[in-house]
Amino acid sequence: MLGANDGIVSTAGLVIGVAGSTNEFFPILAAGIAGLTAGALSMAVGEYVSVSAQRDTERALLEKERLELETQPEAELLELAGLYEAKGLTPELALEVATQLHEHDALAAHAETELGIDPNDLTSPWVAAVSSALAFTVGSLIPVAGILFSPADLRIPTTVIAVVVALILTGFLSARAGGTGITRAIVRNVAGGLLAMGVTYWIGRLVGHSLG
Repeated sequence: MLGANDGIVSTAGLVIGVAGSTNEFFPILAAGIAGLTAGALSMAVGEYVSVSAQRDTERALLEKERLELETQPEAELLELAGLYEAKGLTPELALEVATQLHEHDALAAHAETELGIDPNDLTSPWVAAVSSALAFTVGSLIPVAGILFSPADLRIPTTVIAVVVALILTGFLSARAGGTGITRAIVRNVAGGLLAMGVTYWIGRLVGHSLG
């Protein structure tokens, strides 16, 4: 939802800003395609770098934990038992649980309880990058379609309506997924989108009139 929202708002602001300065079809088309492409690539690269850094950190922590388990297993067992005791287990039960988990998979037990990491399910940078790029692209197609496939005199209002409907939908879906207030999420989405489009439209008009 976040990637789609970014695509909707940023691309809508771009094409409406250009439409505010000119009614010519091809400059608007070029701006829409350039915005979609640049935004999708930016999202993909940003997510890849971010998740890669996170994955490298998680791998380093897991390697450190693996070394500690090899060199000081008893201390690590007591550490894990202490963590379970802090969660509310009795000292005897905490030690029993820690002992059984050590016998089953000590690294996984420490990673999940101590570090909050599942060593068998590290996030893939490529999956994150592709997902973000696709979400941004899908969101961007809405304002691009609105501005390109409507009559010249209706391009801006058609695009605004399409964007508002899309933002209502993403606000609703994100609120449902997160279990938060639907009305607040929708109002926040729509208000932010309208503000972005309004600002870029008037900047486009000012630049177009100044340089035209």
